[in-house]
Amino acid sequence: MSDEKRGELAVHDWLKNQTTQTVMKALGGDEAQARFVGGCVRNALLMEPVSDIDIATVHAPEVVTEKLEAVGVKVVPTGFDHGTVTAVLDGKHFEVTTLRVDVATDGRRADVAFTGDWVEDAKRRDFTMNALYADLDGTVHDPLGGREDLKARLVRFIGDPHDRIREDYLRVLRFFRFHAHYGSGEPDAAGLQACAEERQGLAQLSAERVQTELLKLLGADGAGAALRQMAATGILQLVLPEATRLDRLEAVVEIEANQLFTSDPVLRLSSAVELDGPGVEALAARLKLSKKDRDRIRAMQTDQTKIVCYLSVREVHRALYLMGVQCFRDRVMLGWATDKKGANAMQWRALLAIADSWVRPKLMLNGSMMKAAGVPEGPEMSRVYKEVEEWWVDAGFIEDEFSIIERLKAVVQATVY
Repeated sequence: MSDEKRGELAVHDWLKNQTTQTVMKALGGDEAQARFVGGCVRNALLMEPVSDIDIATVHAPEVVTEKLEAVGVKVVPTGFDHGTVTAVLDGKHFEVTTLRVDVATDGRRADVAFTGDWVEDAKRRDFTMNALYADLDGTVHDPLGGREDLKARLVRFIGDPHDRIREDYLRVLRFFRFHAHYGSGEPDAAGLQACAEERQGLAQLSAERVQTELLKLLGADGAGAALRQMAATGILQLVLPEATRLDRLEAVVEIEANQLFTSDPVLRLSSAVELDGPGVEALAARLKLSKKDRDRIRAMQTDQTKIVCYLSVREVHRALYLMGVQCFRDRVMLGWATDKKGANAMQWRALLAIADSWVRPKLMLNGSMMKAAGVPEGPEMSRVYKEVEEWWVDAGFIEDEFSIIERLKAVVQATVY
């Protein structure tokens, strides 16, 4: 295992943080008994944000628990039998895993044995760029050449790609996800071929795992190109056969990445498909989408409100009231993505800005007012309210109480009770 420049990552706040230091020192991090591993090291080298801090250690999980609890760190046995616990201190979570090797795998999970060998632990990981370790002082260790691959933006499997994939078929999707986030140019040829040849193994995976990985992939700036590559290798047809609008997906990604600086995986998922209500239900059931995401996708796929870039402010307010902010924003994004005229971008952005600052108005009409006007209690109350509300919306959400009462009277007079 070769050492890089000493203390290279010491400048990063997440590493210098007192909470991080406490957890690592308790595990013997200053004696090479524990090291940072994976995404936090990879992202730090790329100077990208670090969200999750994972730690690898030579200690068995029961020893990890003992050492952490001795300094007041809460320990949650999230995957104790597989060597993983979660350390919680000052609201921060650290996943701590004992060095291990795979004894047996079935494409979904592995039986493991603990080891004290850092190189053997590295060999069981998925990609070289994820097999990077760092000491408590920020010194990086690179046992499998991940550093050069990271520099080249090359997502490369460790060892034989077929072997790595057969250990866990989710790695097929992870290959495309990591390339979409961190890769550049064409994907690694050997990895791409292995993913194509092993794609039928995806059928073994739970819907929840596929959904989680797919949404993470869709959140990447390179999502459009990744889905094109998945389609070319026959993989997309297995996980998202409904994806017939990759052109629209690519346009949404371009708008979000280059103009709005946002990333909305659920919007991107919906932009890639064109479905009716039952089609959305089938997609949601297969991917085990949450009720919230299912309803959001159904709304943007089936809503018939006319959304164009030249809507007047009054028309926008009406649409926002009737559709709700989320559906309006989603329909604007889909409309923008299919607009071939680039010069309209400012108008589409203006619609989003109106939606962001909009406060839903409230009709000043209640049951007492309707009863005083002669509306009988029961279903008729709701009918009259809706009729006055329709007029009020068309009138631009007028706030004049007198005008609202006059309209109420007119509705009542036109009704025979």
